[in-house]
Amino acid sequence: MRLDTEEALLSCMAYVDLNPIRAAIAETPETSEHTSIKERINPTFDLAEAIARQTEQQALNDFSVPLKPLPGFEGMIRSGFQRGILFSFEDYLELVDCTGRISRSDKRGAIDENALPILERLNLDPERWCHRATAFEDSYQDYRNPRRRHRAA
Repeated sequence: MRLDTEEALLSCMAYVDLNPIRAAIAETPETSEHTSIKERINPTFDLAEAIARQTEQQALNDFSVPLKPLPGFEGMIRSGFQRGILFSFEDYLELVDCTGRISRSDKRGAIDENALPILERLNLDPERWCHRATAFEDSYQDYRNPRRRHRAA
């Protein structure tokens, strides 16, 4: 059952991450603005700061929901509690890259079939990247303690 859920989640994530490419707004996932894949590749968004700014501007009256970073990729099934997605981030990048290269007659855009593979475009060492992707939460502020920050992996 868990694997079916993971497959559905990955399909949904890839669909959303490829929206800017399919709409011909971006050429590649790493250049698409406002997507989780770009945020995972280069974390820059601070949710707590954005909420505080919106509250100060009175665009938000209240935000009492706990803040959570994007779930990480765990890569494999382990014997303990698992918080992340049971898929490696390297594999997810390749999944999105391959899916994005498929041309569709009902969509305007696709990743250029002659573009280098995404890991090469990002100049990423797969082993280092896999470690970073599985330690994703360490790249984000610990929102339970706003004075404490984790170092980026």
